[in-house]
Amino acid sequence: MRAFEQTMRNFARSGGTDRTEVMGTISEAFRFVDLFAGLGGFHVALGELEGRGVFAAEWEPTLRALYKVNFGIDAWGDLNDLSSDEIIARSVPDHHVLTAGFPCQPFSKAGDQLGFKDTNQGNLFFKVHDILRVKRPLHFILENVPNILKHDGGRTRATIIRLLEELGYSVEVEHFSPHEFGIPQVRERAYFVGSLNGLDHFEWPAKHKAPTELNWVLRHEAHSRRAIPEQTLRAIDMWGDFLRRSPAALKLPSFPIWAMEFGATYPYEDETPSGVWARRPVWGLRQMGLKGSFGQSLEGTIDEQITRIPSHANRAGDFHFPKWKRTFIRQNREFYQANRSWIDPWLEKWRPQDFHSSFQKLEWNAQGEERDIDNFVLQVRASGLRVKRPTTSPSLIAFTETQVPILGANLAGKRRYMTPAECAELQCLGGIQLPASDINAYKALGNAVNAQVVKAIAERLLCKLIRPTSIINSDLEPLRATA
Repeated sequence: MRAFEQTMRNFARSGGTDRTEVMGTISEAFRFVDLFAGLGGFHVALGELEGRGVFAAEWEPTLRALYKVNFGIDAWGDLNDLSSDEIIARSVPDHHVLTAGFPCQPFSKAGDQLGFKDTNQGNLFFKVHDILRVKRPLHFILENVPNILKHDGGRTRATIIRLLEELGYSVEVEHFSPHEFGIPQVRERAYFVGSLNGLDHFEWPAKHKAPTELNWVLRHEAHSRRAIPEQTLRAIDMWGDFLRRSPAALKLPSFPIWAMEFGATYPYEDETPSGVWARRPVWGLRQMGLKGSFGQSLEGTIDEQITRIPSHANRAGDFHFPKWKRTFIRQNREFYQANRSWIDPWLEKWRPQDFHSSFQKLEWNAQGEERDIDNFVLQVRASGLRVKRPTTSPSLIAFTETQVPILGANLAGKRRYMTPAECAELQCLGGIQLPASDINAYKALGNAVNAQVVKAIAERLLCKLIRPTSIINSDLEPLRATA
């Protein structure tokens, strides 16, 4: 049974009422609140355990309206409007469990990483803290990107734990990905759990390494309403031809392939282009016998030289490249020199320099597989065209709709984006109503928590609040996404 359907059945079984009599005791329906609710992944998870949602907050109007449709709750808008202890005490009902996937952008590697200094979103953790302090629920489950554990040298993690412990909670932290629960998506997330009763008997769910198949969530009759841009299709064809031309005996690189380094000789080890421009402000790289991207001449003005140096190497003031970048540049140049016999004809045919920089790079994550690009799952990233085995989907990303996974023609009959319904299955939210716009649906799903991962954590954390008949995964068997 899909998660949403189970949630609705449980709610109907209780008559839409909360039959909990004493906060903190075993009950037929524990109460929970769902902050930064989005599509309601926490609600689906705890609803399957027969919990009853009594409060939700979501600032985005479309998602707030959908929350009402899906779960029957009029969600609060901006949590900043809970501006005092008195308002919190009056507006937020008593509850056993607080859940919150507080904004991740300030802590993500893909963002500015301002953390708590981000006055728009980074400080919203403190609003969660305020509600915990005032309402004192027995337990909480918080979710964020895994980089929050390393952010600011580990100080952000330490601050969060310290503030929660000062409220009297025992706190533990772990990271999980859906593929560790039999769900075909790689999506690492950090989870903080806390309890006023201690965590001596709490154990995290076991992580599994059982194989998964993306085919489990694909709807083979589905058709994406959003067409793949022509430039993207051409880039896929270009790299597909690259794979076909590569000798069968050649092990393709595990490092990212940067085609712009093919033929380049600009300095990168002991000096950088920016360093030369600072040292030679008139001539720059002229008359040094060096080449830029794709072997382009650098016998031009400084401005012309800048356009002929790859974007990863032409930033002003970047006088020393980190070791990883120097390694990638060196590896790509060596790879090119060893394989010019078949790479040069490929360069001449496709002219990758005419493509956007993200299409000039390839991440081959399918070592040992047949080199037919239509056998794989593709994702367009700033780091390049990523090619993955069809065992898992790349992580759904909310920042941009351009990174929606693309199914190769041999997986779906023709190349197409994964549909919102298929992406919803990856988040174990297959039964809920999604935003009408595909772009908005992809964004919301990229921000959502995975309902089955949350459920696996919650049923262990909340074991004293849950009726035994509601615990169906206590044997720790891998959870399967609903096909």
